[in-house]
Amino acid sequence: MKKSVMKMTAIMSSMILAAGMLMACGQTATEEADTLSGSISMAGSTSMEKLANAVAESFMELHPDVTVTAEFTGSSAGIESLTAGSVDIGNSSRNLKDSEKEAGAVENIVAIDGIAVVVDPANTVEGLTKDQLIDIYTGKIKNWSEVGGEDSVIIVVGREAGSGTRGAFEELLEIEDACAYANELDSTGAVMAKVASTPGAIGYVSLDVVDDTVIALPLDGVEPTEENIKAGSYFLSRPFVMATMGEVSEQSEAVVALFDWLKSDEGKEVIKSVGLITVD
Repeated sequence: MKKSVMKMTAIMSSMILAAGMLMACGQTATEEADTLSGSISMAGSTSMEKLANAVAESFMELHPDVTVTAEFTGSSAGIESLTAGSVDIGNSSRNLKDSEKEAGAVENIVAIDGIAVVVDPANTVEGLTKDQLIDIYTGKIKNWSEVGGEDSVIIVVGREAGSGTRGAFEELLEIEDACAYANELDSTGAVMAKVASTPGAIGYVSLDVVDDTVIALPLDGVEPTEENIKAGSYFLSRPFVMATMGEVSEQSEAVVALFDWLKSDEGKEVIKSVGLITVD
């Protein structure tokens, strides 16, 4: 009996010791997962709002001691904030300008976005050619009847000066400073709302925000889809840039970890979840 009691005591002691070791290991793993701390500040493109918010939410969930904040001030303003040292990351929905690179900003492309040309849901036009789109935005074509639609005036809607979407759109069409806008709006959401509620309106927005309140037109017979953008057959596409001052490797531990995470499978899934194309 005494031997049995001693044997049982030894077994229970071993189990308690093993449990304690497992708890210690669990605590160590948790501590290691949560050792990253600090803050990351971003500012820039309104077109990147969905991406920036999704990235911030997912990354903070993974690292509770890291705070990620984002402001949506427009691409140019975001890069200005970066070069002025006000933020860690400048979000730009266009390639960086030479002057911005000369100021020390480094272009880190994290995703690819398509620019959709949208019209109000009652529009009967089935698509536009590149030349027709250029002529509409430069004021040469003023009525939808000229491009196969009904007899109604075209209301040309665009973004404000400094917008990355506007910059990319005009650069891709080579119509910088030549557009005849009826309305210049200060956010992606405002363009969507204006086009959706205005008969005869046409505008341009990020592909990822398109919904059934508008019609996204085929261009040169090509639908604005991820597959077509990857194939290079849809001509209105642009990079989403998270710029840093200096190389990523030179940034804080938290910023480096964020960029590493964006390249991971989990990070790529977040990018895809907001309708963007990953950079492989």
